[in-house]
Amino acid sequence: MPARVPEKLIQAEAEVISKAPPVDLSGYTRVRQEMVAPPFAPVHDQVATGGPKIIEITLETTERLMTVDADTGAEIWALTYNGSVPGPLIIAHEGDYVEVTLRNPVDSVFEHNIDFHSSTGALGGGGLTHVFPGEETVLRWKATKAGVFTYHCAPGGEMIPYHVCHGMNGTVMVLPRDGLKDGKGNPLRYDEVAYIGEQDYYLPRNEDGTYKTYAVAGDDYADSLEAMRSLVPTHSVFNGAVGALTGDKALRSKVGSTVLMIHNQANRDTRPHLIGGHGNFVWEAGSFNDAPATNLETWLIRGGSSGAAMYTFEQPGVYAYVNHNLIEAVLLGATAHFVVEGEWNNALMEQVVKPHSFET
Repeated sequence: MPARVPEKLIQAEAEVISKAPPVDLSGYTRVRQEMVAPPFAPVHDQVATGGPKIIEITLETTERLMTVDADTGAEIWALTYNGSVPGPLIIAHEGDYVEVTLRNPVDSVFEHNIDFHSSTGALGGGGLTHVFPGEETVLRWKATKAGVFTYHCAPGGEMIPYHVCHGMNGTVMVLPRDGLKDGKGNPLRYDEVAYIGEQDYYLPRNEDGTYKTYAVAGDDYADSLEAMRSLVPTHSVFNGAVGALTGDKALRSKVGSTVLMIHNQANRDTRPHLIGGHGNFVWEAGSFNDAPATNLETWLIRGGSSGAAMYTFEQPGVYAYVNHNLIEAVLLGATAHFVVEGEWNNALMEQVVKPHSFET
């Protein structure tokens, strides 16, 4: 969608929608899903209980100044859902409805909307959710396909890449009603969810190479478009900033725990790799209706999609989870750490001889 949809087509679509018969929602139970900040997941059942649900959520389009890299002074007026990059993880089961209240605060600069790759019709909901500052709207869509899917802002024209590359994207996970399964139909369960959003930023620079700063959201618009045309990101980071998932912010786990790693990249291809571990089960293209690949070393997440991988930790220590374009991992910021507690197993790996000098 390179430009805004013509007004007459929007009006024609609205007329078609207005004539559609109402949906019979009898038998559906309404539940409220409280959004939580990444890398965490909202409370949910891995196997659906009871009948289908209408899952009510609220997303607020918050525009906020964020530090991308404290060491270089890089910052951005991020465009976000609920204040985080990526936006919160939304979880439903196949056959549920997701009912989203999208709210744009009165002090915002921009119009916003939301395109759910997991939904069907009206530009993924993008055609029905345009909200100007001070407005809110409610969209309900049915989760007809199981998997992990990107959502993002798509106001139209150049504003689409501008909003996406300023952090306005996230993931919906639609679980099969009977839970995840391997390729033979055996159930798969996880103990933890690690929700990782990989964000490419294109930050304008001054002539001396330092990063430009701006007083308010939107002031960087022309400079950002020029920087984005290079197709070369200044940063490729996990969860909004360099170091957002390392050090004292590292992900924590234990030997024997199974983690479901959900990875979103709304704009560019990426190659997740868990150094010291594997993707025991990987839904590389995101579809839970397809059998997962097994025992992958590195997997591909296509730009504009989410994927998922499951791994059970077998050794303690620090595991680096990286984009295995190592230039992006090391130089641009696409690195996270899992700190895993437990007992070391020499049968899996043993240092037979410690490093020492030798004679030639």
